[in-house]
Amino acid sequence: MDASILERLSDEREISWLLVEYCRALDCMDLKAISKIFSDDCIVEFGPNERLNSRGRHEVANSLERMWRWVRTSHHLSNIQIRFEDPDRAFSISYVLAWHERADKTTATIYGQYSDELVRESVGWQIAK
Repeated sequence: MDASILERLSDEREISWLLVEYCRALDCMDLKAISKIFSDDCIVEFGPNERLNSRGRHEVANSLERMWRWVRTSHHLSNIQIRFEDPDRAFSISYVLAWHERADKTTATIYGQYSDELVRESVGWQIAK
């Protein structure tokens, strides 16, 4: 098999793992893992309003901690599609089914779509947006 194809498959596997790891970190509120998943200068849009955006990996972790109101969560990622812009930049679209339990034991199930921009950095692939 061509070396470039093997490299691309390896990149796809690493990116897929990164997105799954993000869901796992959300379920555990593992803020240390979350801060390793994002690039230093990432932008994360938690909603349509500009004030809901976080800039930088530490602000993302702080925003998640501040906004967190769930007792338990379960994020299930599927249908990850990856497109490479160049060897060090990729875009992905994936779907998530997220189940949340509130403190009063009521639950909510959300179906969503993640649209991510990823960059290859010295530590590997990271989410940039």
